[in-house]
Amino acid sequence: MKILLPPSETKRQGGVGGPMRLADLALPALTAQRTEVIDALVALCADESTARRVLKLSERQAGDIVHNRMLQTAPTMAAVDRYTGVLYDALDAASLDPSARRWLGAHVLIHSAPFGPVGALDEIPVYRLAAGTSLPGIPPLRRHWAAATSAALADADFVLDLRSESYVALGPVAGVVPSAYVRVVTDIGRALNHFNKKSKGLLVRALATTRPRPRSVRALLGWAQENDIPLRESPDAGVLELVVDG
Repeated sequence: MKILLPPSETKRQGGVGGPMRLADLALPALTAQRTEVIDALVALCADESTARRVLKLSERQAGDIVHNRMLQTAPTMAAVDRYTGVLYDALDAASLDPSARRWLGAHVLIHSAPFGPVGALDEIPVYRLAAGTSLPGIPPLRRHWAAATSAALADADFVLDLRSESYVALGPVAGVVPSAYVRVVTDIGRALNHFNKKSKGLLVRALATTRPRPRSVRALLGWAQENDIPLRESPDAGVLELVVDG
């Protein structure tokens, strides 16, 4: 099983790892696409005023332009530790034991805009790039990433998709590989935004601490029932509902 997570706009600074090595990232078939986006982003950020306009940044966010300019030389840390925010605070990967972190490294991919899906323990630098950004010199990110990412994920036996819709568009898996998309809802079926990220983070933490190896929706639902995780099939094909109090 592979689990696809969205990234977060907020990121932890610094890192003790050396510069990012594209050859060491998960899904090496995406190296060419990664190189093209990184080169385009670094080139864009050589001109601060143009970069601010394209990336939709304020003057106070000028530091993000510097981070992008240094992508190829900046220090790195594990992706699951790099991202902060509601989902990653709930997952709290830093507090997991080594076995749970190894499970994350084997099963979790975090779908970034500049690097595509990277392994949870892949070392990445700080960056600023949203899924909907159009970088000069390359096609829109949806067109740049979608087919290549879908093909790179095609060998997975089962994919649990926890991404937001904007990142699903950068690498669709429905119809490509056996998969299920997770929607967070109340017990009466109303979709939620407020608890969406936290609930997904807690779900992945539960998976990492119990370390199952489900290869189908049925097996995943069996694990959820054994562990009192309120996960159920949706009337919508290919969708699982993660139920929270509402």
